[in-house]
Amino acid sequence: MNRSRLFPALGLVATLFAFGCSSSSKATNAAAPKPADKVNKTVKLDPKMLSGIKVQALKEDPMPSYLMASGKVQFNEDQLANVIPPVPGQVQDLKIKVGDHVEKGEVLFSIYSRDVNVALAEHSEAHKDLDLAQKTFARTKDLFEHEAASRTAFDQAESELAKAQSKVNRTEETLRVLGIAENDIHSQASAKIPVRASLAGTVIEKKVTDGQFVQPDVNPLITIADLSSVWVLADVFERDLRLVSVGSRADVLADAYPDEHFSARVSRINDVVDPNTRAVKVRFLVANPGQRLKPEMFASARIALQETQRGLSLPAAAVFTDSGRSYAYVVVGDGEFEQRQIEVAQDGNGRLRVVSGLQAGEKVVIDGVLLIHAEQLKGTA
Repeated sequence: MNRSRLFPALGLVATLFAFGCSSSSKATNAAAPKPADKVNKTVKLDPKMLSGIKVQALKEDPMPSYLMASGKVQFNEDQLANVIPPVPGQVQDLKIKVGDHVEKGEVLFSIYSRDVNVALAEHSEAHKDLDLAQKTFARTKDLFEHEAASRTAFDQAESELAKAQSKVNRTEETLRVLGIAENDIHSQASAKIPVRASLAGTVIEKKVTDGQFVQPDVNPLITIADLSSVWVLADVFERDLRLVSVGSRADVLADAYPDEHFSARVSRINDVVDPNTRAVKVRFLVANPGQRLKPEMFASARIALQETQRGLSLPAAAVFTDSGRSYAYVVVGDGEFEQRQIEVAQDGNGRLRVVSGLQAGEKVVIDGVLLIHAEQLKGTA
């Protein structure tokens, strides 16, 4: 190719390439987003507004140490009674319903049973035999003392009396086990066995109706629970197990009552670690005034540890949340406040324990937080 034609062609290509690069660069720069405006983290209040603001200087104080464990409310099985019929028969005079409160010793229902009639007949027959044996022994003893009866006859009469007395004792014990009082033995209604509550509590389950025929098996007819105390079964991780012992004091918190604490203590620590969760079931005995804690409720146990630590705490009114984060306002100047992201945890005493974000000596707004936040939002609008 002729050099006179080659150089002008190359120049044209270079010019077009430079122009394309320049255009691409301009397009890229035009499309690039502008950096977002920085949110103002400080706000300065008008002096007239400062009267509604209260601040407090943070200082480290001794704070109790706690361990939290999550679990569920359960019945206190030591205060649970399953009512099982003592003999087969027909249920009579059943008037209780689920939810009724019963007292210890209260008759729940009666059972009319043929087995009771048999026991009563045996007891009556045993008394007749005893009366005869007593008369025979008295007569034989009198004859023996007047040398009109042999020693053998006297010993035999004495032995028969002892046997008759033993039989009466045995039948009386059977009737006592069946719940029949001595003064009811000869009455017409004595074949009814009263079934009584073995503890005071609430009827939580009833699987029997009036007139039903029942058998003395392992299936309870009625279940009674004393709900003045309950159990909470909670999981404690094995790494924290060294901090917990039987008798340790604790408070139980339930979502249903966020402002209340229920007094509790550790009553048992399971002997087996769950291989999946690496946790151990710990049982808490919890006082339940007013029966407000219900079985199957979710609950948390806050275990008080013996060791104490120093730390910072804030009243709950000093902290506000935004998008799942916690914030507080720190004084940085005369009437000027800085929004500070912090991390806090419940300490169970109506205050929040500062985990991070604040230091001792800093002045924090403890009243008027919402007023400052509203002014800050005006400034960023």
